[in-house]
Amino acid sequence: MAVRVNINKLCKSFGSLNVLDNWDLNISAGERLVLLGPSGSGKTTFLRLIAGLESPDSGQISLNTDKIAFVFQEPRLIPWRNVSDNLLFVRPDADIEGILAQLRLSGFEDYFPGQLSGGMQQRVNLARALVTEPDLLILDEAFSSLDLPVKLEIMQDLLEHWQDKHFTMVSVTHDLKEALCLADRILILSPRPAHIAYDFGVTLGEQRHFSDPELLRLESQLLGLLLQK
Repeated sequence: MAVRVNINKLCKSFGSLNVLDNWDLNISAGERLVLLGPSGSGKTTFLRLIAGLESPDSGQISLNTDKIAFVFQEPRLIPWRNVSDNLLFVRPDADIEGILAQLRLSGFEDYFPGQLSGGMQQRVNLARALVTEPDLLILDEAFSSLDLPVKLEIMQDLLEHWQDKHFTMVSVTHDLKEALCLADRILILSPRPAHIAYDFGVTLGEQRHFSDPELLRLESQLLGLLLQK
């Protein structure tokens, strides 16, 4: 079941460094939200706060689940466990065959991380998150280090899984096309101390392509808003 996230007057600092400034935000159940903004604007800090990896200085974060999965930029797989055992480590009763097939990993069950390419490792990393059947999936620049063809394939696999399960998804990226492919809604953040400068609804169908003229038009709009900050 997807989770709704409610944020009320959220603030976070690290010493004298004020990072997030008085955020109010609601994320609907099943929504796909992407955060864009300059480096150091608190995007990753926000992800860590809603995942429970950091505590706010003030304000409230309300979500009614502990089924949260976090996909980092680096795969962070257990090197001495093969692909199957990496997934079974997080969920011993997992449907290994099903999730590996969906993420194009069938036949790689017995491979160790060091035997896989970077793109394949990130597929395993995503599979390990999805096999827990999360209500909330958090992606922190999960595809930024991948070559374009690999990135497109993995994002398509992820979106097909989302269409089947409709979990809530919150992502951070610096890639505008990636944001438009993944999101129902995009938040553009100000420089630190960050506040939500723009709330941008994505008016695209479910089948999205980097070369789609409408996607390119929205990309131009996003770029214009980012350059104003």
